[in-house]
Formats: sequence, C-alpha cells, structure tokens
Amino acid sequence: MIAVVGHADLPADTSAEVERELRQHLERDGGPASGIVRAGSGPAVAFARAVRASGRRLVVLLPAQGAVPAPLPTPELESARAVMALAEEVRLLAFDPGDRDSCVRADEALIAQCRRLLAVWDGSPTDGRDATAHMVAYARAHGVPVDVVWPVGAERGAPDRSAAQQEPETLS
Repeated sequence: MIAVVGHADLPADTSAEVERELRQHLERDGGPASGIVRAGSGPAVAFARAVRASGRRLVVLLPAQGAVPAPLPTPELESARAVMALAEEVRLLAFDPGDRDSCVRADEALIAQCRRLLAVWDGSPTDGRDATAHMVAYARAHGVPVDVVWPVGAERGAPDRSAAQQEPETLS
C-alpha cells in the first residue's frame, strides 16, 4: 500500500497542485498497490482522487470507539465524506480524531501498513499542531521510503473546506 500524510492547512490552489503531483507519483510507481489514508487527515481528498484516477483501490481508515465509528470533528466532516465516497474499503481503527497524540498514533499505524509514504510537507518541523515532520521521520526510521510532495509555489494557509464537495476530475 501507498499512504499519504501531510499538512491540513492547504488552500484550494495548493491542494489542486498537490493532487496533480500525487497523480504523477502514482503514475511513476506503476504498480497495482492500493492507496491508504486516514479519513479527515490533511491532503486526504487530493490523495483519494489521485488514487482513484490511477485506477487503484482506496482504503480509508475511519476512527473507531470500540467496534463503532467515532464522530469526526465538524471541520473534517466534508473531507471525510468525500474520501469515503471514493473508498473501496473502509477499516475501523481505534483512535480519537479530536486528540492530536491519538491521530499521530493512528498515522504511525497507517505507515506500518504501507510500502511507500507520500508526504505533503513543506519541510517545516513538527509543532504542537502539525506532526508531518514526525511522520516523515517515523517512516524513514522504519525503512518506509518517503516521497515529499510540495509543488513549486505551494503555500499553507486556511484550507478550502468546499474543495471536498467538488466532483473528482476523473474516476477510473
């Protein structure tokens, strides 16, 4: 499987460029590997669209409390719905989507299941909010190859939540 992690605060134009670069990475990979993403995580929608456009299966990890799905924070609902609509498989994973440390552990579990990590990352260090740098270091320390995806001119800022509602350009 190929996983993605990355910054959640991407404006719409950067998100569109990220999606294009993710598609290019998947095309270069050329294998049949499925994509796996945690619902509600940063570039999840762009990755989900890129995975489906490449003709691959998409597996989505949904937070769970025991054997039932856990509620997602309101700002992440639209993105999670868009990702779930593209999923061919949904797996429950015990974590609290409102707790940063729990999300970090969920991303570590996601990385443990993959053979490659695509990191939508501007190279900034981990801070109290964003753990992308930690995920890159974690993957590398566990022998998972990492491709950093950060298009020229990309920037961080307020994410465009309405981007999750847009129809994918192409689906295979």
